[in-house]
Amino acid sequence: MTDRDRPFSFRLFTVEPGEITALAWSCAYFFFLMSGYYILRAFRDAWGAASGARNLPWLYLATAVSMLVASIVFAAITTRLSRRRFIPYAYRFFIVNLLLFLVLFKVVPEESQVWMGRTYFVWVSVFNLFVVSIFWSFMADLFTNVQGKRLFAIVAVGGTLGQICGSLIAGGLAGRVGGTENLLVLSMAFLEAACWCVYRLNALSAARWTEKGTEEKSPGDEVIGGGPLDGLLRIVRSPYLAGIALFILCYTMTSTILYATKIMIAVQETADQVARIAFFARIDLWTGVVTIFAQVFLTSRLMARFGVGPTLAVLPAVTLLGFALLGTGLARPEWLPAVVLLTAFEAVRRASNYAISRPAREVLYTVVARQDKYKTKNVIDTFVYRSGDQVGIWAHAGLLAIGLTLPGVCFAVIPFAAGWLLLALLLGRKQRALGSHA
Repeated sequence: MTDRDRPFSFRLFTVEPGEITALAWSCAYFFFLMSGYYILRAFRDAWGAASGARNLPWLYLATAVSMLVASIVFAAITTRLSRRRFIPYAYRFFIVNLLLFLVLFKVVPEESQVWMGRTYFVWVSVFNLFVVSIFWSFMADLFTNVQGKRLFAIVAVGGTLGQICGSLIAGGLAGRVGGTENLLVLSMAFLEAACWCVYRLNALSAARWTEKGTEEKSPGDEVIGGGPLDGLLRIVRSPYLAGIALFILCYTMTSTILYATKIMIAVQETADQVARIAFFARIDLWTGVVTIFAQVFLTSRLMARFGVGPTLAVLPAVTLLGFALLGTGLARPEWLPAVVLLTAFEAVRRASNYAISRPAREVLYTVVARQDKYKTKNVIDTFVYRSGDQVGIWAHAGLLAIGLTLPGVCFAVIPFAAGWLLLALLLGRKQRALGSHA
């Protein structure tokens, strides 16, 4: 073996020489994608707070319905187009949408802005799941099961750096660019940059396929095929895919309960939209800092040492402990301010998801069929995800309606999180079994 053939091992990561270029473009792709999204996210959360916590269930219901329609349309498109074509088409469709929002925010009268804000809230809630789901579907198609366990943590670092970049832009430029809606222009630029990364990665994939000397089409030029409802049907037929769907349902339910709690606290602690954008961007920034630390020092080591299951179980464990502490703190506010507890809990929890659970979760898809990587995964990451939002937001409203206070709502999540933790371990065991036969 020559020096050129030796893998690059940096104590924390191991990268083979032939993987470096694709890995670099994948990191850049995720960086641009998340930079654009986190600019939109802070603006969205500010509109969510402006609409009031009582309207959140209806916003989430509108999001779930929109997501179902979008999932079916997306599945129909993927039956006819190759990966090389439909990913840039999808991103540029969203860029056109952003351009329309920019114009409408400038021309719609101020008294109607709240409805524009609610529409934007629903749109971003659909947008973010689709663009990120497409990204990870591409990664699961581009890299093998073994590569995913080594490289997905590094790819995730690119996204975290994008999160930090987008949060800094949103927090630093809010109110300074002639209107917060002008931040949408920067998001459009980042999305276009992501499209060019997709072109480069497809070109690399096609070049590797040509080197093999096969006459078959490269994966980037091959139509996914199947029918528009295949994603839903395959979840019903596969206990493994149904388990992944249930894992996502648990994650989004607990996330939405925490989000509704955050909105209630933000309304109490901030005075206007600019202050709220800065508040939400600050939480996003601290989340990025904690996430980058975990991605660099923990994720690959956890997966290598303990496997996918225990790595997946970190997020439910953090959720269980976090809700217990937040409930205790809200019940006894003299111990620690609610804003401090909320910021710490959400930063650590979201960091656990982005840095640890998300890369491990994407490894689950490296052992399934190609249609499942795009169609079934997209249904789980979008429609099932937003269905969990529905369960969470109405559960939060229902618990408050029967007389529970915010501390009581937090404590009610704890037994649910314990069951979620057990599910994570079972999924990891099944992934290991499927991977051994791949």
